Amino acid sequence: MKFVDEARIRVEAGNGGNGKVSFRREKYIPYGGPDGGDGGDGGQVYLQANSGMNTLVDMCYQRHFRAEHGQGGMARNCTGKGGGDCVVQVPIGTLVYDEDTDELMGDRVKHQQKLRVASGGFHGLGNTRFKSSPNRAPRKATEGTPGEQRNLRLELKVLADVGTLGLPNAGKSSLIRAISSAEPKIADYPFTTLIPSLGVVRVDSMRSFVIADIPGIIEGAAEGAGLGNLFLRHLSRNNLLLHVVDVEPYDPTQDPVSAARTVWAEIEKWDTELANKPRWLVLNKIDRLAEDEVDDYCKMIVDEMGWDGPVYAISALKRQGTAKLMQDIMDYIEANRPPEESDADEEPVSDQTNDDGQELPELGGEEEK
Repeated sequence: MKFVDEARIRVEAGNGGNGKVSFRREKYIPYGGPDGGDGGDGGQVYLQANSGMNTLVDMCYQRHFRAEHGQGGMARNCTGKGGGDCVVQVPIGTLVYDEDTDELMGDRVKHQQKLRVASGGFHGLGNTRFKSSPNRAPRKATEGTPGEQRNLRLELKVLADVGTLGLPNAGKSSLIRAISSAEPKIADYPFTTLIPSLGVVRVDSMRSFVIADIPGIIEGAAEGAGLGNLFLRHLSRNNLLLHVVDVEPYDPTQDPVSAARTVWAEIEKWDTELANKPRWLVLNKIDRLAEDEVDDYCKMIVDEMGWDGPVYAISALKRQGTAKLMQDIMDYIEANRPPEESDADEEPVSDQTNDDGQELPELGGEEEK
């Protein structure tokens, strides 16, 4: 399946049904009076997070979503049927922007979490609503209000506890394969990873976390070189970054220290907030070194980098040192897990009332869970 992490769609809520002007006409009942019913409310448009989806590719084939219009009122004080809602399924981690105002309307991060993005029109009132002692035969009814219409921009940021970053061919995909059941492509040439991939790391029967493999970052990525800049946004949700460095880079002109500095310079150019996230240094492919040289060589890399954070020397291919790394990551995630978010509804974008002072549905931004 093609990986798509940005899409533009148009949503249209249903119009409210018109009120009915009608009078009761039955044998032996003179002056039956008004009996026109109200119309039905227009349907709403919702976006709903779905854990079974991992891409916005469906939005490439269908870009227009409409809810049903409300039915008009009928005689005998019968109210028109309300329009059916339109529920659009999106992956967990989707941010929703109003394309015209660039306003962030919501962020869906839980399965089946809903966001109302277009409110249906309010129903029109039948002439029964307007009867009074001075006006016993009103011939007035109101029309339903139009439904809301919006152009939306959807951006997907994959949800993962841990993200990997590094130069192409540093061994990020090999690490994902070694510690999870994910099977990203692995080869002896750079840019084998073309799209982000997720893996679930199970430390024991009750403890696990999600790790994301991001395409390699090269010099100039912040300005658009390579593929890394297309997917760096997916690292912004991670609680921890693993900076994977090849102790013997595939490029013979580049040493591990300069490789690590190249990647981090691009991260700092692209997003200072991302650069401030917790980061661990993972020195990979130590199986290529002589056993008695590993400690000294890794210490030399750390000293030249001026690194003072956690350091792990591993071989993803031989699964050497990976168990300790995964256990420490699990402990870190559990110790720094943010509190559960409140389930309170979001503030509505705006409130409206109709011409008769009755409240209309809130516009955009309302959340159902």
